[in-house]
Amino acid sequence: MTAACAATDPASLALPGMRLQLSAGGGPAEVSSAIKILMGLTVLSLAPAILMSMTSFIRIVIVLSMLRHALGMQETPPNTVIVSLALFLTLFTMSPALQDMNKQALQPYMDGKIGTELALQRAAAPLRDFMVRQTREPDLALMVELAKAEQPKTMDDISMVQLIPAFMLSELRSAFQIGFVIFLPFLLVDLIVSSALMALGMMMVPPASISLPLKILMFVLIDGWNLVVRALLGTFA
Repeated sequence: MTAACAATDPASLALPGMRLQLSAGGGPAEVSSAIKILMGLTVLSLAPAILMSMTSFIRIVIVLSMLRHALGMQETPPNTVIVSLALFLTLFTMSPALQDMNKQALQPYMDGKIGTELALQRAAAPLRDFMVRQTREPDLALMVELAKAEQPKTMDDISMVQLIPAFMLSELRSAFQIGFVIFLPFLLVDLIVSSALMALGMMMVPPASISLPLKILMFVLIDGWNLVVRALLGTFA
């Protein structure tokens, strides 16, 4: 009977090739470390969503994609190049906010000067300030109206649940406005080429086969990438 009880003791289980021992002696430090690890994994899993919804990535990647379509090249530059360039431009744009987050939240938290809750509040503050500067008032009012919440007296009264979708709507609007301006000169080249081919009676020649090299040449001669990046990053000033 004693041997049977020892064999089924839940605190010490012996299996072939391994031994599992359960103990209830975990202290507060171990629990705190486990919670920190869990929170870190949660933040890492939400990193793509945070990158796409709370930074300048939306505007940058949409404008670069519309530029590619304006040139008439569906797969050049490839998607990996477009996304990589957008990521590094986002990092460049968000560097002031990231520095504030590191100085005000991460370093004091790593040194043990502040707790987890205060660190999260300080880390969210620079992102919140960035989103507030880039969000249009009509988009913000729309989200407050849809949420059926009280009219906020100050920007601090607006929750992140209302601010984030309003910021994304504003970014989409800004991206399409910039993309429309980029499309205009390339559309003009297409119209000129089409009119010239019709005047010459060459209606069987696809206009894209003539306009594409001209658009690429024009874009290279005016140093188009520098102009687009300069104008795009200037909208975040």
